[in-house]
Amino acid sequence: MVTGGSSGIGAAAVRMFADLGATLVIGYHGSEDRAKALAETLPTGRHTIAKLALETPATFAVLADELKAKFRKVDVLVNSAGYTQAIPHANLDKLDDSLFEQILIANVRGPYSAIRVLAPLLRASGDGVVINVSSISGFTASGSNVAYCASKAALDNMTMSLGRALGPEIRFFSVSPGAVATDFVPGRDRSALEAGARTTPLRRVIEPDDVSSAIVACVTHLKASTGTRIVVDGCPCRKLNLAGN
Repeated sequence: MVTGGSSGIGAAAVRMFADLGATLVIGYHGSEDRAKALAETLPTGRHTIAKLALETPATFAVLADELKAKFRKVDVLVNSAGYTQAIPHANLDKLDDSLFEQILIANVRGPYSAIRVLAPLLRASGDGVVINVSSISGFTASGSNVAYCASKAALDNMTMSLGRALGPEIRFFSVSPGAVATDFVPGRDRSALEAGARTTPLRRVIEPDDVSSAIVACVTHLKASTGTRIVVDGCPCRKLNLAGN
């Protein structure tokens, strides 16, 4: 199950898991056509799409019932859906209370809602894995806005808490990219990504496939880890004022 699976990092993860033989449920919010088009490109299987609203937990409950009836279990949940706006950190007027809450709901409560209702199906897997797509903004406090940074810090903390609470049946990871070559942050173009990449040791732009490779590795290789953060940003000690994931 991949929330936000119709584009960006989520879509890259969908394609990579499908190539490995997984059956995918592609969660989407506003673009049913894009989700359908992606599903049609995947290797033959029982792939489905599901409309989800991060702010409406009931949509996850309905999905859980459908997945239980169809599959009896969920092996992997990738929480890739999220929301942000590019707002300078000093502009407190533009980041008003309503927008702050909206970002927290999308980036923290939304993933929690998915985890909470799918936990029984993840336990039924015998080796369930949850990957929360976070950001280096959660620990650098440098990102698209103050609320976004706070939301990713909260997501990382929640990942640690749930890794402790729900083991050994379910493993938890935060995969934390730096600036990724997607359209997630409005106004961030390729030239900005390339300029930032030149200041890192690896000097390369982080692509969605780089992040999805880390996501897959959490499932297939990091069997003795849980509640931990996997950083994908090409830099061991980033202190740049770039928009986060």
